[in-house]
Amino acid sequence: MSENMYLTAEGAEELRRELQNLVNVRRPELARKLTEAVAQGDLKENADYHDAKEQQAFVEGRIKYLEHVLSKATIINGATTTPGVIGLGSEVVIVEEGTDEEEIYTIVGAAEANPELGKISHVSPIGSALLGRKKGDKVSVKTPAGEIIFKIKRVN
Repeated sequence: MSENMYLTAEGAEELRRELQNLVNVRRPELARKLTEAVAQGDLKENADYHDAKEQQAFVEGRIKYLEHVLSKATIINGATTTPGVIGLGSEVVIVEEGTDEEEIYTIVGAAEANPELGKISHVSPIGSALLGRKKGDKVSVKTPAGEIIFKIKRVN
């Protein structure tokens, strides 16, 4: 059974741009590098050849992955639940109990999660704990560092 894949419209566009770059820029670039490396002769000890083959394998794997995600994904426009209730696409402001520091996250599908950009997956510990909750709720999240309690300050 395969997991449902969700993407925001913005996330789908980012993945399409990455796919286009890999297909139209990186793939031909690596093909040229391989051709040049093969022309150098003896492939056994040719570092350029081995490096290009390794990069090519990564690029082809990433292309397959992106094509799969984009073909199977459900595109979400805005939050997927009633207003004020956290769902896919919701932007959430939370504060860890005992601190005043606000953290802002957008709940997205796993394929576009990027915690450094504030995009957390709906299946991550924090993301899944927030789903279905609303402003004012306290949420307990089990993390590798222990249990953390967050208060939901705002839901957009």
